[in-house]
Amino acid sequence: MNYYIIAGEASGDLHGSNLIKELKKRDSQATFRGWGGDMMEAAGVTLVKHYRDLAFMGFVEVIMNLRTILRNLAFCKEDILSSKPDVLILVDYPGFNLRIAEWAKQQGIKVIYYISPQVWAWKENRVKKMRECIDLMLVILPFEKTYFADKWNWQVDYVGHPLVQVIDEFKASHISDTIGNKPVIALLPGSRKQEILKKLPIMLEVSKRFPEYEFIVAQAPGQEDSFYAPLLQPYSNVSAVRNETYKLLNKASAALVTSGTATLETALFGIPEVVCYKGSNISYQIAKRLIKVKYISLVNLIMDKLVVKELIQNDLTPDNAATELKALLEDNSRKAQLQKDYTDLKNILSAGGNASANAAEKIIAFLG
Repeated sequence: MNYYIIAGEASGDLHGSNLIKELKKRDSQATFRGWGGDMMEAAGVTLVKHYRDLAFMGFVEVIMNLRTILRNLAFCKEDILSSKPDVLILVDYPGFNLRIAEWAKQQGIKVIYYISPQVWAWKENRVKKMRECIDLMLVILPFEKTYFADKWNWQVDYVGHPLVQVIDEFKASHISDTIGNKPVIALLPGSRKQEILKKLPIMLEVSKRFPEYEFIVAQAPGQEDSFYAPLLQPYSNVSAVRNETYKLLNKASAALVTSGTATLETALFGIPEVVCYKGSNISYQIAKRLIKVKYISLVNLIMDKLVVKELIQNDLTPDNAATELKALLEDNSRKAQLQKDYTDLKNILSAGGNASANAAEKIIAFLG
């Protein structure tokens, strides 16, 4: 079977790579071409374009880069047609992938979507078009199956969350790892330049309040060391790692984490965290009026309560972040409650079993 797969972010690269490995176990003749990152390429994808060339954050930033985005869409369509895939697998990245899905359906290409766009948060009007152009939808959050069935009469498949197995396997094989020379605070400022420049300087200022800790920045795979160096240079107890985010989280005492998949990864490692978000003021004001959910962190959304503190936009200051971090490090009752909530979270996400294997089984069955 000839598969074309598109992932536009670091998390999609991770989940796409694990899905590819499981598909290979079940389809010995499988070939893969697509868009993604180093992990998907290592798993066997002939990589057409790296996600580092695709990532634009926020409404204003997307408008500013619209010409590049449209060129990427046109190039992608041409490449799909020339490679003649048996099926197109789209991993998250909805702004781009939903446009490709609609076009591919018109070309008579089978379309599978793995990791649903978060239409329950905003842009619900996308669902009608999604139903028309997606042949198989695989979701990874337990409430999504009920949401699509009850509100849209659309039967989608819940396969479990792929991070549970990924992190369990990592922790089991890295018990003896060490990192840093002092107790560690992890800084996860995101993967895109725009978001890093907004949040990392604030995170770095917090390091001055905790000289007994080493603050370690998880550098994004798509950004060069030279991008981070001038930001980190003024801080004596700050260092950085590349391609070692899980090793960092596995040994951290606490973390400051940008909103997104990283908040869930941090929770599954059992690490106390403060969730940080700050964007351009225009993008934030637009988002605040459009997004309908109570929380920005996946941890809080899945648990439907405030498990981890969220510092959003103007609330994200060095003083506020330092106050919340101090509480995570020193308040034993808060730490105990957090670990209980983390255990409940993992139990909820583990109910589906091995997500990558489940997704591969669904895809193979669908393709017959």
